[in-house]
Amino acid sequence: MESFHQALAAIFCGGLSGLSLGLIGGGGSVLAVPMLIYLVGMSDPHMAIGTSALAVSLSAFVSLVPHARSGHVRWRTAGLFAVAGVAGALFGSTVGKLLNGQKLLFLFALVMMVVALLMVRRRAGGGDRAECLGPECLLRVGGAGLSVGALAGFFGIGGGFLVVPGLILATGMPIIEAVGSSLVSVGAFGLTTAGNYAASGLVDWLVAAEFIGGGVVGGWFGMRMAKRLSSSRKALNYVYAATVFSVGLYVMIRNLPAVGLS
Repeated sequence: MESFHQALAAIFCGGLSGLSLGLIGGGGSVLAVPMLIYLVGMSDPHMAIGTSALAVSLSAFVSLVPHARSGHVRWRTAGLFAVAGVAGALFGSTVGKLLNGQKLLFLFALVMMVVALLMVRRRAGGGDRAECLGPECLLRVGGAGLSVGALAGFFGIGGGFLVVPGLILATGMPIIEAVGSSLVSVGAFGLTTAGNYAASGLVDWLVAAEFIGGGVVGGWFGMRMAKRLSSSRKALNYVYAATVFSVGLYVMIRNLPAVGLS
């Protein structure tokens, strides 16, 4: 039976994840699994991954609505990236279910630390506002989507922290459009991963609903802040990167025995 404290923790964690998704198109998803395990108290890493994937997916789709209304989504490019990524997410999530939970968390921690380093790199977005339609550009977008989707499925993360720079590198779109467009893929990757885990009974539907409730509110505030704080989002990336790196280090230390390094 879930306690009142666990319910509040799930709503709070969902709010943080949604805020990050709306503001910078990622970050919150990579923290969702550790938050569910260490703050909400889920004991099974695979259950946490499946629940996180569902919650982050639906939170991303909710955050997508205000971005779409503001004209921040390139639908063709976002759709291609998402379709390619879904295939990768299906493969990645299937492999992830076969791995020992603690070993998976250890690898997850390594990814978090790499993500932190990627988040502090300057993301240069060009002013090209045309859709990506050329064969070479489409190939880059599809290849990047497949790779990011596989990682997202394997670790149960939305992958927005990789989608945003991937879209910018492939198309040269402005960062605000990359953030909005990335939410299509984050939602699609998460839904694919969650479906794969749910088929094995590895989704806690109540916790997911609470997490999503917090994510709806957080995502709305995140989108509003994204429009107002574009000049200071680099500083925010540094703060968030430090948080992600610290949590990754903590998760790694907690799971050292699983890989025989303690």
